[in-house]
Amino acid sequence: MRAPSLSVIVPVLNESELVSPFLEHVRTIAPQAELIVVDGGSSDGTPDLAAGFCDRLLRTQRGRAKQMNAGAASALGEVFWFLHVDSQLPRDAIEAIERCLTNPEIAGGCFRLEMPRRELTYRVTDALGNFGVDLFRIALGDHGIFCRRSAFDKIGGYPDVPILEDAELYRNLGKVGDVKQLKPAIRTSARSFERVGRYRTTTTYAAILALYVVGVPIPLLHKVYLRLHRRG
Repeated sequence: MRAPSLSVIVPVLNESELVSPFLEHVRTIAPQAELIVVDGGSSDGTPDLAAGFCDRLLRTQRGRAKQMNAGAASALGEVFWFLHVDSQLPRDAIEAIERCLTNPEIAGGCFRLEMPRRELTYRVTDALGNFGVDLFRIALGDHGIFCRRSAFDKIGGYPDVPILEDAELYRNLGKVGDVKQLKPAIRTSARSFERVGRYRTTTTYAAILALYVVGVPIPLLHKVYLRLHRRG
């Protein structure tokens, strides 16, 4: 059976240090995939650095939902895989996606998440994040969400919300088919945790996700998020 064609969509904003090596990494892991980079208005030369490594470079308004929807609209693949530039992908990622999608009932899925740091707070964050995917169907962008084009179109793509657009997408995918977290892990940078403060960031994310699970509207969650960050 022919494997479905794959489009990798990467939203970027001022990622000049990471974008070239990451795109080379993606080429190694997924050499047959269509690679689309969507820039949200970088001022540090990111688009120029990305241009030589991707099949298509798009420029849109800033905002991950807008950027990823623009990438999907231009994509040719039957499967979309949304990735962040601070990720390290498992070597068997493509095989894992293909095996998963042999089940026609599955609309999409994601990978487990692992931060390459030894501190206990990161091990707790990894464990709770991966558990939350299975229990509450909450997957964030670092998990490397993938889905069938047909499912993405059916739910209308990413909702244009200020935060948690990935969580909303993943939950909506679960309404039109099954979603599955795969065993291989994507390793993601802890740079945002270290920049803002690992305990403060962990606490903020945990609070926001807990409120999201119990149904607090996203506009209110955004206000809470901004307030918690200002308090640091």
